[in-house]
Amino acid sequence: QVQLVESGGGLVQAGDSLRLSCAASGRTANIHPMGWFRQAPGKEREFVAAISWNGGVTSYADSVKGRFTISRDNAKNTMDLQMNSLKPEDTAVYYCALRWIAAAGVSESAHEYTYWGQGTQVTVSS
Repeated sequence: QVQLVESGGGLVQAGDSLRLSCAASGRTANIHPMGWFRQAPGKEREFVAAISWNGGVTSYADSVKGRFTISRDNAKNTMDLQMNSLKPEDTAVYYCALRWIAAAGVSESAHEYTYWGQGTQVTVSS
């Protein structure tokens, strides 16, 4: 089993930065690809960023490219999302997710992720 817990969300103004963190349980969590998704009220879940098992490959949604940076620390079983130049349209609940397939490549499809955190709220005011 894997448990994911997000933290770091909050209320900020447009242009501010936030750093989200996801802590994963399990000794083998560090061999699995992981990703970040978000969901705003009235909208479907949206891909944000993903990272390979060793951090060597990353992928970003066009809407966040150049502003967000995904990273992971396998020794600590953590994954971070550095969010800069935040915009009101970034307002959403952010979820971290893990693909169970060990050493698999990055994926932008939510249905390919097996475990999900409870989410952390990010609100960006204008």
